[in-house]
Formats: sequence, structure tokens, C-alpha cells
Amino acid sequence: MLKIIIRRLIVSIPLVLGITLISFLIIQAAPGDYLSALKMNPQISPETVERLRKSFGLDQPVLLQYFHWLWRVLHLDLGISFAYRAPVADLIASRAFNTFLLSLASICVTWSLAFIIGIFTAWRKNKPEDKILMGASYLFMYTPGFLIAFLLLFAASRSAYFPLGGTYSPEYFFMSVPQKIIDRLYHLVLPVIAMSVPSASYLFRLVRSNFLEFINETFVTAARAKGLSERRVILLHVMRNALNPFITLLGFEFATVLSGAALIEIILNLQGLGTLLLKAVLAQDLYLIMGSVLMGSVLLVIGNMFADAALAVVDPRVRVE
Repeated sequence: MLKIIIRRLIVSIPLVLGITLISFLIIQAAPGDYLSALKMNPQISPETVERLRKSFGLDQPVLLQYFHWLWRVLHLDLGISFAYRAPVADLIASRAFNTFLLSLASICVTWSLAFIIGIFTAWRKNKPEDKILMGASYLFMYTPGFLIAFLLLFAASRSAYFPLGGTYSPEYFFMSVPQKIIDRLYHLVLPVIAMSVPSASYLFRLVRSNFLEFINETFVTAARAKGLSERRVILLHVMRNALNPFITLLGFEFATVLSGAALIEIILNLQGLGTLLLKAVLAQDLYLIMGSVLMGSVLLVIGNMFADAALAVVDPRVRVE
């Protein structure tokens, strides 16, 4: 297992470098830069703009700028944000907790719902409850998360049951620890629903079809013939064999869920990485954008390694290979 992880890490190095290089070139290919807005200000002289350009290193060739940034990253320095005049690492760290909390809660709810409903509908195939849940999945699967977020925001504005936005209440810092936890979870309800409903609707259909594929296999029939209960047959025999593709999907969730969280954060006004990245893109804050891209790339690598390790634990055939 250690050899597999080391080999994956070595292979991932050129992957991350390629992602960051392409992203850097695309950002630099966009017209203008962070200083373009300052040129429109009559109170700022062209000499001041050029002096800032040199201090930011934007007067150098694009590839040279990239290698300077990469050299700083190797020394654990993500650079200084142009807009915030603060270290990029500190800005990302200040927002990362909110986004990771939202993403983790969304993953837990999505996968729990998908497996519970998927196994239930596979077990109750062609029964009325199966048809009702399958019909509901068609509705929610093709409903974008941002539309659900807007509807939830509208519903919250008409009632006093849920907050309209934010990650915690104004009196949060005066609360006890249990109250802080409850307040955080209370503010997560709407964004988690917006993120989880479309994903769970799609994922549970995959769980259902995968379970139906294995539920009539020979080894399952043999387990039933031994007198095992239906619950033990499903949980111990069917589930273990049906898990493999979903473990691989779960590895990708680490990176892809951040992109989904970004849009929900913007709509529901959550102070996370999504709103930070939006402001960085609008301001063409080069190093802040690159810091976010690098973090997403690293999460993708970690997610893939997690999926490989989990597959080896669940499936003995992977360990043999």
C-alpha cells in the first residue's frame, strides 16, 4: 500500500504542475490585469501604475512569472493578494473552514440519502414506493442546485425559521461551545439541502442499478440458501461487491464538491472560498486565483489516493493486483 501511495504521489506531481501552468496561462491570456482598473482612475498617475506593475512582477514575461510563483510555492509561500494586500495562504485559511464544513456536511447527507434510498428501492423494486421515489428523482435530478438555493432563499425570506445567509449569528462569539455548534449546523441547513438534493437524486439511481445488478448473482443466491437473513445478504454480500465504483466517485468528491459549494455560497452569502474566489476573478487577483487552483488540484490528488486505498481495503482483488 505504501508503494502504491508513493507511486501515485510521484505521478501526481506533473499532473499538478500541468494544471497550474495551464491555469496560469489562461488567466494571463485574459485582457487586462489587476492594474487595469487603476489606469481609469485620474487620481493615479501612469508612473504609479508602472511602479506597482514592477513591484508585483507583472512586467516580466508570463512564463517567468509562473516559475517565480512556483518557486515561492515550493517554499510554502502562495504570494500576496493584490486586492487584499495580505498573504494568499492566510486568506484561504480564513475561509477554508466554512467551505470544508459545508462540503463535508453535503457529502455526508448526499451519500447517506443515496445509499438508504437506493438500497430501499432496489429491495422494493417495482413496488409503489419504488416508482414514487424514482419519479421524484427525475424531478430533482434535473433541477439545478442554484435554483433550489434561490427557492430556499425565497422561502426563508417569507418565514423566520431559517437564516437568509451567513455562516453564523451575530451573537455567535458570545455563545457557549454547544450553542456555537448548534448555530453553525442551523446555518448549514439551507445550503446543504441545495447541494445535496440534486446530487442524491442522481447518485441513488446509480446505487439502485448497481445493487440490482448484484442482487441476483449466484453468490447471493448461495448466501440465501445458507439461511442468512435478507438484511445480512444485502449488507454483507451485495453491498461489499457493489461499493467499488462508488468509492472511486467518492474520491473525486473532494475536489468537485468545492465547485458546487462556490455557487451556493455566492447565492446564500456564505463567507467561504467561493465568494473569495469570485472576488479574486473579478479583480483579476492573480496569486489568489492560483492559490485556489492549487488547492483544488491537491484535493483532487488526495481524493484519488483515498479512493485507491479504500478500494484496496474493500476489494481483495485490488490488493492482489
